[in-house]
Amino acid sequence: MAAPMFFRRLQTFGIYRSIFKNLTNYSGKRNVFHNIGTPDKRRKKIILAIAISAASIGAGGVVARALKMSVKAAGVEVERPKHKVSREIRIPTDDTGLKLTIYQYQTCPFSCKVRAFLDYHGFSYDVIEVNSVWKTQLKWSAYTKVPIVLCDGQGENGFLQVNDSSVIMSVLQSYLEDKNTPFDKLVSFYPPIISEGKRGKKVYEFPNKYNIMYGEKPAVQISTTTKQQKEERKWRRWVDDHLVHMLSPNVYRTPSEALQAFRYFSKVGEWETHFSNFERIFVIYVGATAMYILGKFLKHRYELKENVRESLFDACKEWTKAVGKSHEFMGGKQPNLADLSVYGVLNSIEGCDAFNEVLQNTNIGPWYNRTKLAVDNHMGTHPAHKL
Repeated sequence: MAAPMFFRRLQTFGIYRSIFKNLTNYSGKRNVFHNIGTPDKRRKKIILAIAISAASIGAGGVVARALKMSVKAAGVEVERPKHKVSREIRIPTDDTGLKLTIYQYQTCPFSCKVRAFLDYHGFSYDVIEVNSVWKTQLKWSAYTKVPIVLCDGQGENGFLQVNDSSVIMSVLQSYLEDKNTPFDKLVSFYPPIISEGKRGKKVYEFPNKYNIMYGEKPAVQISTTTKQQKEERKWRRWVDDHLVHMLSPNVYRTPSEALQAFRYFSKVGEWETHFSNFERIFVIYVGATAMYILGKFLKHRYELKENVRESLFDACKEWTKAVGKSHEFMGGKQPNLADLSVYGVLNSIEGCDAFNEVLQNTNIGPWYNRTKLAVDNHMGTHPAHKL
């Protein structure tokens, strides 16, 4: 099938614009069909564009990074978006006073990180599952990656938007540490540095996104030492810069594993509820194919070993060694933000072959199960575990 006809067919499924944009960006030319090169190269680059566009499906938030944390986009006030809530999480012991909504993909590792934090600390929150192909639930936002957390009753517009999983966790942890400081002021402590990337695209970075704000809390009331805080920041950064990059090449290592992963994503993400039957099947099979191809690309980009399982095993062994045999968690007797981050990322692939092999070939299982128990039972709300 000729390339233009191929794209006209894809437009029927509503993904033409995304693929065309990625192919344009990848090739660096507007006249994509006549400037890519030989037919062989043309086919490869078209396939890669499809893979990039499908990367947001299932575990696709892997490449998510920090972007602007504001309810203003290009100087335009944004009204509070209204979408059907996918599910409500209500914890009777929640005394934070915050009304939170998370926009997410159920199996995005960055979304899983944030949910692990929320569940461990016993936050009540609403979940809005984002359609990973059309992203209609994010049309209101200039920032279109997940997770996004909205906090109602805060800020000039009646709500605050907080982006980037690590920023979200740091802001909420800072709030738990110092509830006397207004929430919107805490958010303002994490301003983005805006730069211009390739082709004029704006890039947003949060240089202090791993820092916790303790306000005027006396040092004697802070349960962690400066050394422990530094170690926590180090491993949180390791999760974002290293561990997450082990996932896609492993989860999508073979066509059968990729298909198995997408069927798992469909189940836990309740795609039958959010997609039509045709859309769900289309996402599963096209997504699995695209991510299998993209997994090969990411394997070389992040220099994984020839047997990508070994790289994943090595990362898990590195973490287990850092936790040590004398501690239950990196945080000691309770999970800290590094524990919750590693757990969230691994939890995103819990139903996949790669995860089962991790348990069989490393000693991470006992730590993982302890952390899972702490998260599922909201142990952060227990008086004995509060900081």
